[in-house]
Amino acid sequence: MAPPPRPVAEVVWKVHRALYTKTRGRIGHHFLGMTTLLLTTKGRKTGQQRSTALMYLEDGPGLAVVASNLGSDKPPAWWLNLKAMPAAEIRIGPERRVVRGRETTDDERERLWPRFVDLYPDYAEYERMTDRRIPIVMLEPA
Repeated sequence: MAPPPRPVAEVVWKVHRALYTKTRGRIGHHFLGMTTLLLTTKGRKTGQQRSTALMYLEDGPGLAVVASNLGSDKPPAWWLNLKAMPAAEIRIGPERRVVRGRETTDDERERLWPRFVDLYPDYAEYERMTDRRIPIVMLEPA
């Protein structure tokens, strides 16, 4: 089954992010069978706070997220923001945490990628849609 068209997915995630924010995580932590967090980064160009909802996996003390951008050849803005300024905040349900983001090592990515694809098979399709290597980002306690 193919992933939803990009405009549809963008609207769904925008509504999801708004609900997550408005309800302070009471609605949105579990979404369409996925466990999600809300990542807030500082915009590298504007300096404004930007939030996005992402599916995550726990991995030791860190949380892993995928910078897929729905299979686009361009990386997601949140990943570019995080690379420019690794300090960020996450919300998991009502709980907030300060984190630092980094790209996983090759070994970490090799171990985590199959787990993400098992959890959300569209990631395999996103990987086929782009020539870029889709990063897995580790969000670790700051």
